Amino acid sequence: MSRRLTAALTDGDLAPLPAAAVAHLEVLHAPPRLAAHLRAVHDVAHRLTDGLAGQLAFDRELVLFGAAVHDIGKVRHPQELSGPGHAHEPAGYALLLERGEPEPRARTARDHASWTRPDIRTEDLLIALADKIWKAKRVPDLEDLLIDRLAGADRWSAFLRLDDLLQDLADDADARLAFQSAHPIAH
Repeated sequence: MSRRLTAALTDGDLAPLPAAAVAHLEVLHAPPRLAAHLRAVHDVAHRLTDGLAGQLAFDRELVLFGAAVHDIGKVRHPQELSGPGHAHEPAGYALLLERGEPEPRARTARDHASWTRPDIRTEDLLIALADKIWKAKRVPDLEDLLIDRLAGADRWSAFLRLDDLLQDLADDADARLAFQSAHPIAH
């Protein structure tokens, strides 16, 4: 593993990625910038799931794994590390399947940006939300989908709880952006 990839995976105060995600990134020789981004989103997902524990039914391990690999398809589409594009989503799904991940785990790479699908899982909504809020981007339509699942009979209380949590997460965005920017796009 390159020194730069090691630094992206270990430097700073962000939560460490799951071992399976690290193994994929190592074998695929992931660019350090990608690893840094995945750590930033994973760290937010970690805090987001902590904040929602007991309020919403979801598979925390799946959310954390998904946040740690959601953009893994960018190893096949590196131009999407610094520019727009969605080719990495199906590529990441295929890549994770090729590497032996079960379909529900592989779906996280494909579905993290497809949160308007009618069959979207709560876990994918949480990954999508972590992928937005890590840089303090608020997406009301995405947040509304999660509020609907949180609300039960009291939508306003669910909104307030989620809004407070997301604001707390957004407050640290500058540090996460600086962490990601400190790691090069290329090896």
